[in-house]
Amino acid sequence: MTTVVVADDQPVVLAAFAAIIDAANGLDVVGTAPDGASLLELVGRTKPDVAVVDVRMPVLDGIGATQLLAERHPSMRVLILTTFDLDEYVYDALRAGASGFLLKDVGPERLVEGVRLVAEGSMLLGPGVTTRLVHDFVAREPERAALPGLDDLTPREHDVLLAVAEGLSNPEIARKLFIGDQTVKSHVSEILRKTGQRDRMQLVIAAYRSGLVS
Repeated sequence: MTTVVVADDQPVVLAAFAAIIDAANGLDVVGTAPDGASLLELVGRTKPDVAVVDVRMPVLDGIGATQLLAERHPSMRVLILTTFDLDEYVYDALRAGASGFLLKDVGPERLVEGVRLVAEGSMLLGPGVTTRLVHDFVAREPERAALPGLDDLTPREHDVLLAVAEGLSNPEIARKLFIGDQTVKSHVSEILRKTGQRDRMQLVIAAYRSGLVS
């Protein structure tokens, strides 16, 4: 069972999203919060696997909350909800350590799918938000940084890393490299372990920053 908390300052949206997620198989909403400060307290109490966080909230916004959550609970994933794709809030959320993004007008099925993907460490980019987001983000912060553990990767893991950096999903990588879906999943887990990255989103950013892909 994947445990989830939801934070949004609009009561109707908060209740709706929490109900949709909680009704899905394998997902359990263990609490909700109306602002970032309340979210930090809630996460400290409940230790969820995923936090679904609105960008614009009072007291402490979603960006500030995400940064603190990444520092205090590095194994937890944060799924950011934003009104506008590719706005400044998205770039700020990338800096803060978000694991994925969805537009707030997302449908129920996509919301549930998003929570599940983020929970398993997959990269989630909402409609209209592609790997160009990461490319643009790195272009804004051009300083290079070596990708830790790169030399420890096997040739096949290196191929998988490049495919992940292209924004391909596990099934797409499997088809491209002629290997099984489960094999791809195992390779990605090993790549994350060797490079010390929290999830696919941060792995892609690190790959761009290292100059491995451009």
